[in-house]
Amino acid sequence: MIRLFSSIGLLAALLTPTMQLPAGAAAHLAADGDLIAVTDQNYDNLPAARIRVMDPVVYDWNTAAAQTWSWSPTSANGFSDLTSAWGLPSDAKLRLKSGSSVALVADSRGLAALISYPAGQRIWGVNVGAANNPHSVEMLPNGNVAVAASAGGFIRLYAASQGSSTATYASYPLPDAHGVQWDPTNKVLWALGGDQLVPLTVGGTAAAPTLSGGNPITLPTAGGHDLTPVLTNSDRLWVSTGSKVYQVSKSSRTVVATYDQAGIKSISSKANGQEVRTSPKSGCRTTWCTDTVSFAAPAATRTLTGAQIYKARVWSSRYE
Repeated sequence: MIRLFSSIGLLAALLTPTMQLPAGAAAHLAADGDLIAVTDQNYDNLPAARIRVMDPVVYDWNTAAAQTWSWSPTSANGFSDLTSAWGLPSDAKLRLKSGSSVALVADSRGLAALISYPAGQRIWGVNVGAANNPHSVEMLPNGNVAVAASAGGFIRLYAASQGSSTATYASYPLPDAHGVQWDPTNKVLWALGGDQLVPLTVGGTAAAPTLSGGNPITLPTAGGHDLTPVLTNSDRLWVSTGSKVYQVSKSSRTVVATYDQAGIKSISSKANGQEVRTSPKSGCRTTWCTDTVSFAAPAATRTLTGAQIYKARVWSSRYE
């Protein structure tokens, strides 16, 4: 059995079922990038859907030791007005805001939110609209939040820094928008839609932002789906499409590596180079879900029986 090392995983493996760490404690003990966040949907019981942060060193993800944190919007954590916009979580990211950890979430039923981590309390949230299908979310250094909406065909940059319900936004049209990723080196917001990877320039002010598009990188195949940083190389981005996975160089604006991997719903990588992927699994409730997260270099799998996982993310606050 391949062991994937993390300090919290080794500790959790020693605990009995009645000696679990209190909620949030595991999150504090784990190093940045050790854990994996999954968007666990529940197509037949939407309120039961949640973000789960899992420890890959624990071989059996069905034990209490494996899950270090979970979250869904409730009245208690400040989302009484937005619980109806939840049920098909589509993205989750860890970031730092003024030196404190925060989490970003997006949901295909409409929710885009920024929350404290691990407390899970509302910092900001809006309903982007289920008809628009929010697919990815990102926080800029000033606290504003970008959302990619696939059915809406746009990237929105919300002035989230201005208040917990601020709905002011700038918009950029991008058909089949699926991914957003901030680039602190070039100070652009990369946006993925179809076969286009577009660098967006952010202007205006935090209260009244603007978005303008630069020259896009055209990918060799269509169906752009996931966009994440290659944490072993600050110049590269992971991009998945319907039929391939690519590494794209930000500086040369070219595809520098191609992998024959079809149907990859999410791909990210740890600082040690290990890759984390999800792809649809036969027998799962929907045509886009799985109960298994796959790892490569080194290879491993982790299964959460009964889960309807859409994406898996290396739980790291790093942008690159």
